[in-house]
Amino acid sequence: MGLGKITAREVMAKRAAQEVKNGMIVNLGIGIPSLIPNYLAKDASVMFHAENGVLGMGPTPRKGEEDENLCNAAGLPVTLIPGSSYFDSSIAFAIIRRGLLDLTVLGALEVSQDGDLANWIVPGKRVPGIGGAMDLAQKSKKVIVLMNHTNKNGEPKIVSKCSLPLTSPKCVDLIITEMAVIEVKKDSGELWLNEVMAPYSIRDVIEKTGAPLFVNQDIIVHNWE
Repeated sequence: MGLGKITAREVMAKRAAQEVKNGMIVNLGIGIPSLIPNYLAKDASVMFHAENGVLGMGPTPRKGEEDENLCNAAGLPVTLIPGSSYFDSSIAFAIIRRGLLDLTVLGALEVSQDGDLANWIVPGKRVPGIGGAMDLAQKSKKVIVLMNHTNKNGEPKIVSKCSLPLTSPKCVDLIITEMAVIEVKKDSGELWLNEVMAPYSIRDVIEKTGAPLFVNQDIIVHNWE
């Protein structure tokens, strides 16, 4: 199914931006999460954090105005906002491990109905390392996953139990895909379908989810076209 003029990546980033509130300290993962600042209000007061040692990242610099010594965790150039600071990675991880992050938004390979997260390796494939995902998933006050609802083979990425190595157990609070917004109730192991992204239907979401879904009676249908 198509999503009209807006792409699936943009749908997810736009919806996730609604979870970012003024005054928050936020860490954004590589990929789709990095698009979230594009959908924040211009006067939003948010401090973006990166594992390599930046707090208070601003917009992407204009071409030719990049600072070779200032980048995010993905190595991409960034700017700074008033009140920002930068430091070494040990301080960046101390901020994470002290539980000072209000929100982290990560990608995922699988999420279970208990909120288990698998997002760092597919067995048999070489990767550079786990990075900061394990610390972010365990210590952030709220964890949101942005991912496609299914993998490249059309298989569900939201499952009853993860088959891939876990990054962290029972850590995910909210899942946002191109099809739906699903709340994870970690205490009960329930997944609640709260929002559907048009043109998808509730039935579409249920069919593409590999775990039981409870449907909110006040479900919201978004039309981003």
